[in-house]
Amino acid sequence: MNLQTFPSPAITDIETLELAMYRAMLLARRLDERMWALNRQGHGHFAVSCAGHEATGAGYAFALDVTRDYLAPQHRDLSALLVWGLTPRDVLCHYLGKAADPAGAGRQMYAHWGSRRLRIYSLSSVMSGHVPHAVGIALASKYRREDTVTWCGFGDGSSSKGDVHESMNFAAIHKLPVVFCCENNGFAISVPQSKQMAVENVADRAAGYGFPGVVVDGMNPLAVYETARAAIERARRGDGPTLIEAKVYRYLPHTSNDDDTRYRTREEVERARERDPLKTFRAQLYAEQLLDEKSETALENEIRAAVDDAADFALNAPELSAADTFKQVYGDGSG
Repeated sequence: MNLQTFPSPAITDIETLELAMYRAMLLARRLDERMWALNRQGHGHFAVSCAGHEATGAGYAFALDVTRDYLAPQHRDLSALLVWGLTPRDVLCHYLGKAADPAGAGRQMYAHWGSRRLRIYSLSSVMSGHVPHAVGIALASKYRREDTVTWCGFGDGSSSKGDVHESMNFAAIHKLPVVFCCENNGFAISVPQSKQMAVENVADRAAGYGFPGVVVDGMNPLAVYETARAAIERARRGDGPTLIEAKVYRYLPHTSNDDDTRYRTREEVERARERDPLKTFRAQLYAEQLLDEKSETALENEIRAAVDDAADFALNAPELSAADTFKQVYGDGSG
């Protein structure tokens, strides 16, 4: 069941688009739950949850052209990566560090996404290190006169790093075809936004560089889609970058190694779950008669089968060969 789940290029029919968005969000959530379970069973050593971020990823991914644009994702962008072309098998092989991992053949930490074939560029463990790379890709696109846009995602904590400010300043000066997206879940690991910046909105900083900054409800995939489309069209016609700030909420700890009870209450998390994008978008699809109990059950069964297949495949996939540990790390003296 290692099949391409989503059509390419982007869908234009709104009803088909909404269902495809929900499918991407639901598949991301179910994969996320399976990875968390595998972690607790002693298989995967390090889980990074996307729960709460799914609507942002699904929203912007369908606004891009997956056949030509470039993606430097945020580490919680699992729903976007599924739309972009990674399969459940790819995701779980990456998670378990198997040789079939497309991001690094088993030598890359989980959520350090990458695929040369799909034009997905890896992020760094030192957060925001990939932002200058995204700007470099956009600069190369401009020099080559390619009709492409680079999407660059990062978190609110990363937005306080110098890499981000220098990258946005450079992109503004040269009017590069790049869209910056800050997925603001309110915490830089355990540090609340109020203790890492004096502004309410990260997007307000865009004015200092001379390009638009837009705040969007990151829990609403259609709102993200419309905001992303406008920014992508601006970049593609040569008018330069946009900074989008998607307000989201992270439901689980920062990673499986984090204890979030030390910096937020269970009551706060439960209140936030009332706005769970899976819950609210599902209700919208029911109201629009695009989803009912029968079709929802069929979708859940399809996704469960895909996740089960991916887990079985990844658990039984070959491990990285010891001989390949240093492949493409050191020169072999031949050149």
